[in-house]
Amino acid sequence: MGSTLVVKVAVFVGATAGLAFVSRASLRDRRSHGFYRFFAWEAILALILRNLDAWFRDPFSWHQIVSWCLLLVSLLLVVHGVHLLRRVGKPDEQREDATLVGFERTTSLVTVGAYQYIRHPLYSSLLFLTGGVFFKAPSCTGGLLALAALLFLVATARIEERENAAFFGPDYELYRKQTKMFIPFLF
Repeated sequence: MGSTLVVKVAVFVGATAGLAFVSRASLRDRRSHGFYRFFAWEAILALILRNLDAWFRDPFSWHQIVSWCLLLVSLLLVVHGVHLLRRVGKPDEQREDATLVGFERTTSLVTVGAYQYIRHPLYSSLLFLTGGVFFKAPSCTGGLLALAALLFLVATARIEERENAAFFGPDYELYRKQTKMFIPFLF
């Protein structure tokens, strides 16, 4: 086993431990969105470590340019989405749901900014991250990891939508009919 592989395995194990700690409440409840999000994070982490050596290789190749564009969109979506959840969503630690992390404990439905078009900008950002990392070094193995991340993110979003409908009621159902899940006007 090469030293690079040993380092990557160690990073994977360490990052998995951190993700498991953050997701500890969700991992005890398969019905929570966080349970499936954990496995999406794991697939993305594996993809990152798999393609890490190619991160800056051939910087002006078509796949690197596509990669950097997707990564930029991912970054913008996550910053924008978290900002809106904190500012408009009015998170409250009193919201009873042990599986939610801080900024997810929103008490107001967010329907502005990116949320005006898509219901899950943060999961969308993870999809763009996955695509960006995949295009660093496209391969069949990378494609399988990206597909796994996609499937886990779709499962995550669907379960979160049930949770949101239960908390926000008919307002969420109306919002759901007016927006797409991840990509404006498409999906």
